[in-house]
Order: sequence, then C-alpha cells, then structure tokens
Amino acid sequence: MPYGKCQGHGWWQGKFRGCGYRITAAREAVLNTLMLSEEKHMSAEEIYLSVHENNPAVGLTTIYRTLEILNDMGMVFKFDFGDGRARYELASGTDDENHHHHLVCTACKKIIDYKEFIDDELELLRKTEKGLSEKYNFTINTHLIQFYGLCEDCRDTR
Repeated sequence: MPYGKCQGHGWWQGKFRGCGYRITAAREAVLNTLMLSEEKHMSAEEIYLSVHENNPAVGLTTIYRTLEILNDMGMVFKFDFGDGRARYELASGTDDENHHHHLVCTACKKIIDYKEFIDDELELLRKTEKGLSEKYNFTINTHLIQFYGLCEDCRDTR
C-alpha cells in the first residue's frame, strides 16, 4: 500500500496544527492505513504490520502513541469489542454518510457495521441527543452505539 500525502486530505494538517501537533510520517502512515485498508476495526498490531511494510523505521510504540493522539483529537475511534484488543477506525460525524453503528457477535466476535438506519431509529437518536443536550447543557458532536448478541451463523448453531 503506497504512503504519501493522500489527495483531498489536507484537513489533516489543519486539524493537527489546531491541536498543537505536527504531522509526522508515522502519523500520516497510520491515517493512510486506516483510510485505505479494506480491513475495518484494525488493532494496533495490524496497523503496525501494514505501516511497517513501507516504513520499517516506525515501531509499535510509535503506532500506539499515534493512535492515542488521534483518538484524543477525535480523528479515530477506539473500540473494545470484547476480544481483548483495542480496535480503531477513522472517525466520522453523525451527519457523515459513513457514520455507522456496530453489531458484535458475542460468540464468534464478528463485527457488522450497519448504517441503513430506519426512520424510527433516526428519530429516537435525534430525540435522545436533544434531550441529553438540554438536560445536561452538553453539546453532542457524535455518538458510538454497539449492540451485542449472536450473529445469524452462531444463532443457528445453538
């Protein structure tokens, strides 16, 4: 996977500067990996292996540090799906067409992204966000929702 400046992603530089950070080769490589990878919900180790192919000088400690910075900046989400490994994906706002929720199978650990929200769900989320915002005088920028249960395959084998 080629690394270098991704076209159309100059917003990264402004976001980093606005938070008091520089864009380094390692930070850019991590963002590129998350953006270009077909694998969703990557662990730090998986990101490291991908980055290491083209940037062998970047160590695992740098990957962990970079992911924590990106999470603190709101550029990536860090998830715990119950498999003992933190997973990461690029952040998207609730109005973003890529915004999605997760269905997590507690048996096989399969993670299903879904974004085909039904009208009732969207209305409930809007009301919930509005109510929480008013009750706690809190501005909600985004939300993360995960549902846990059994996927079709695991449910059928029980």
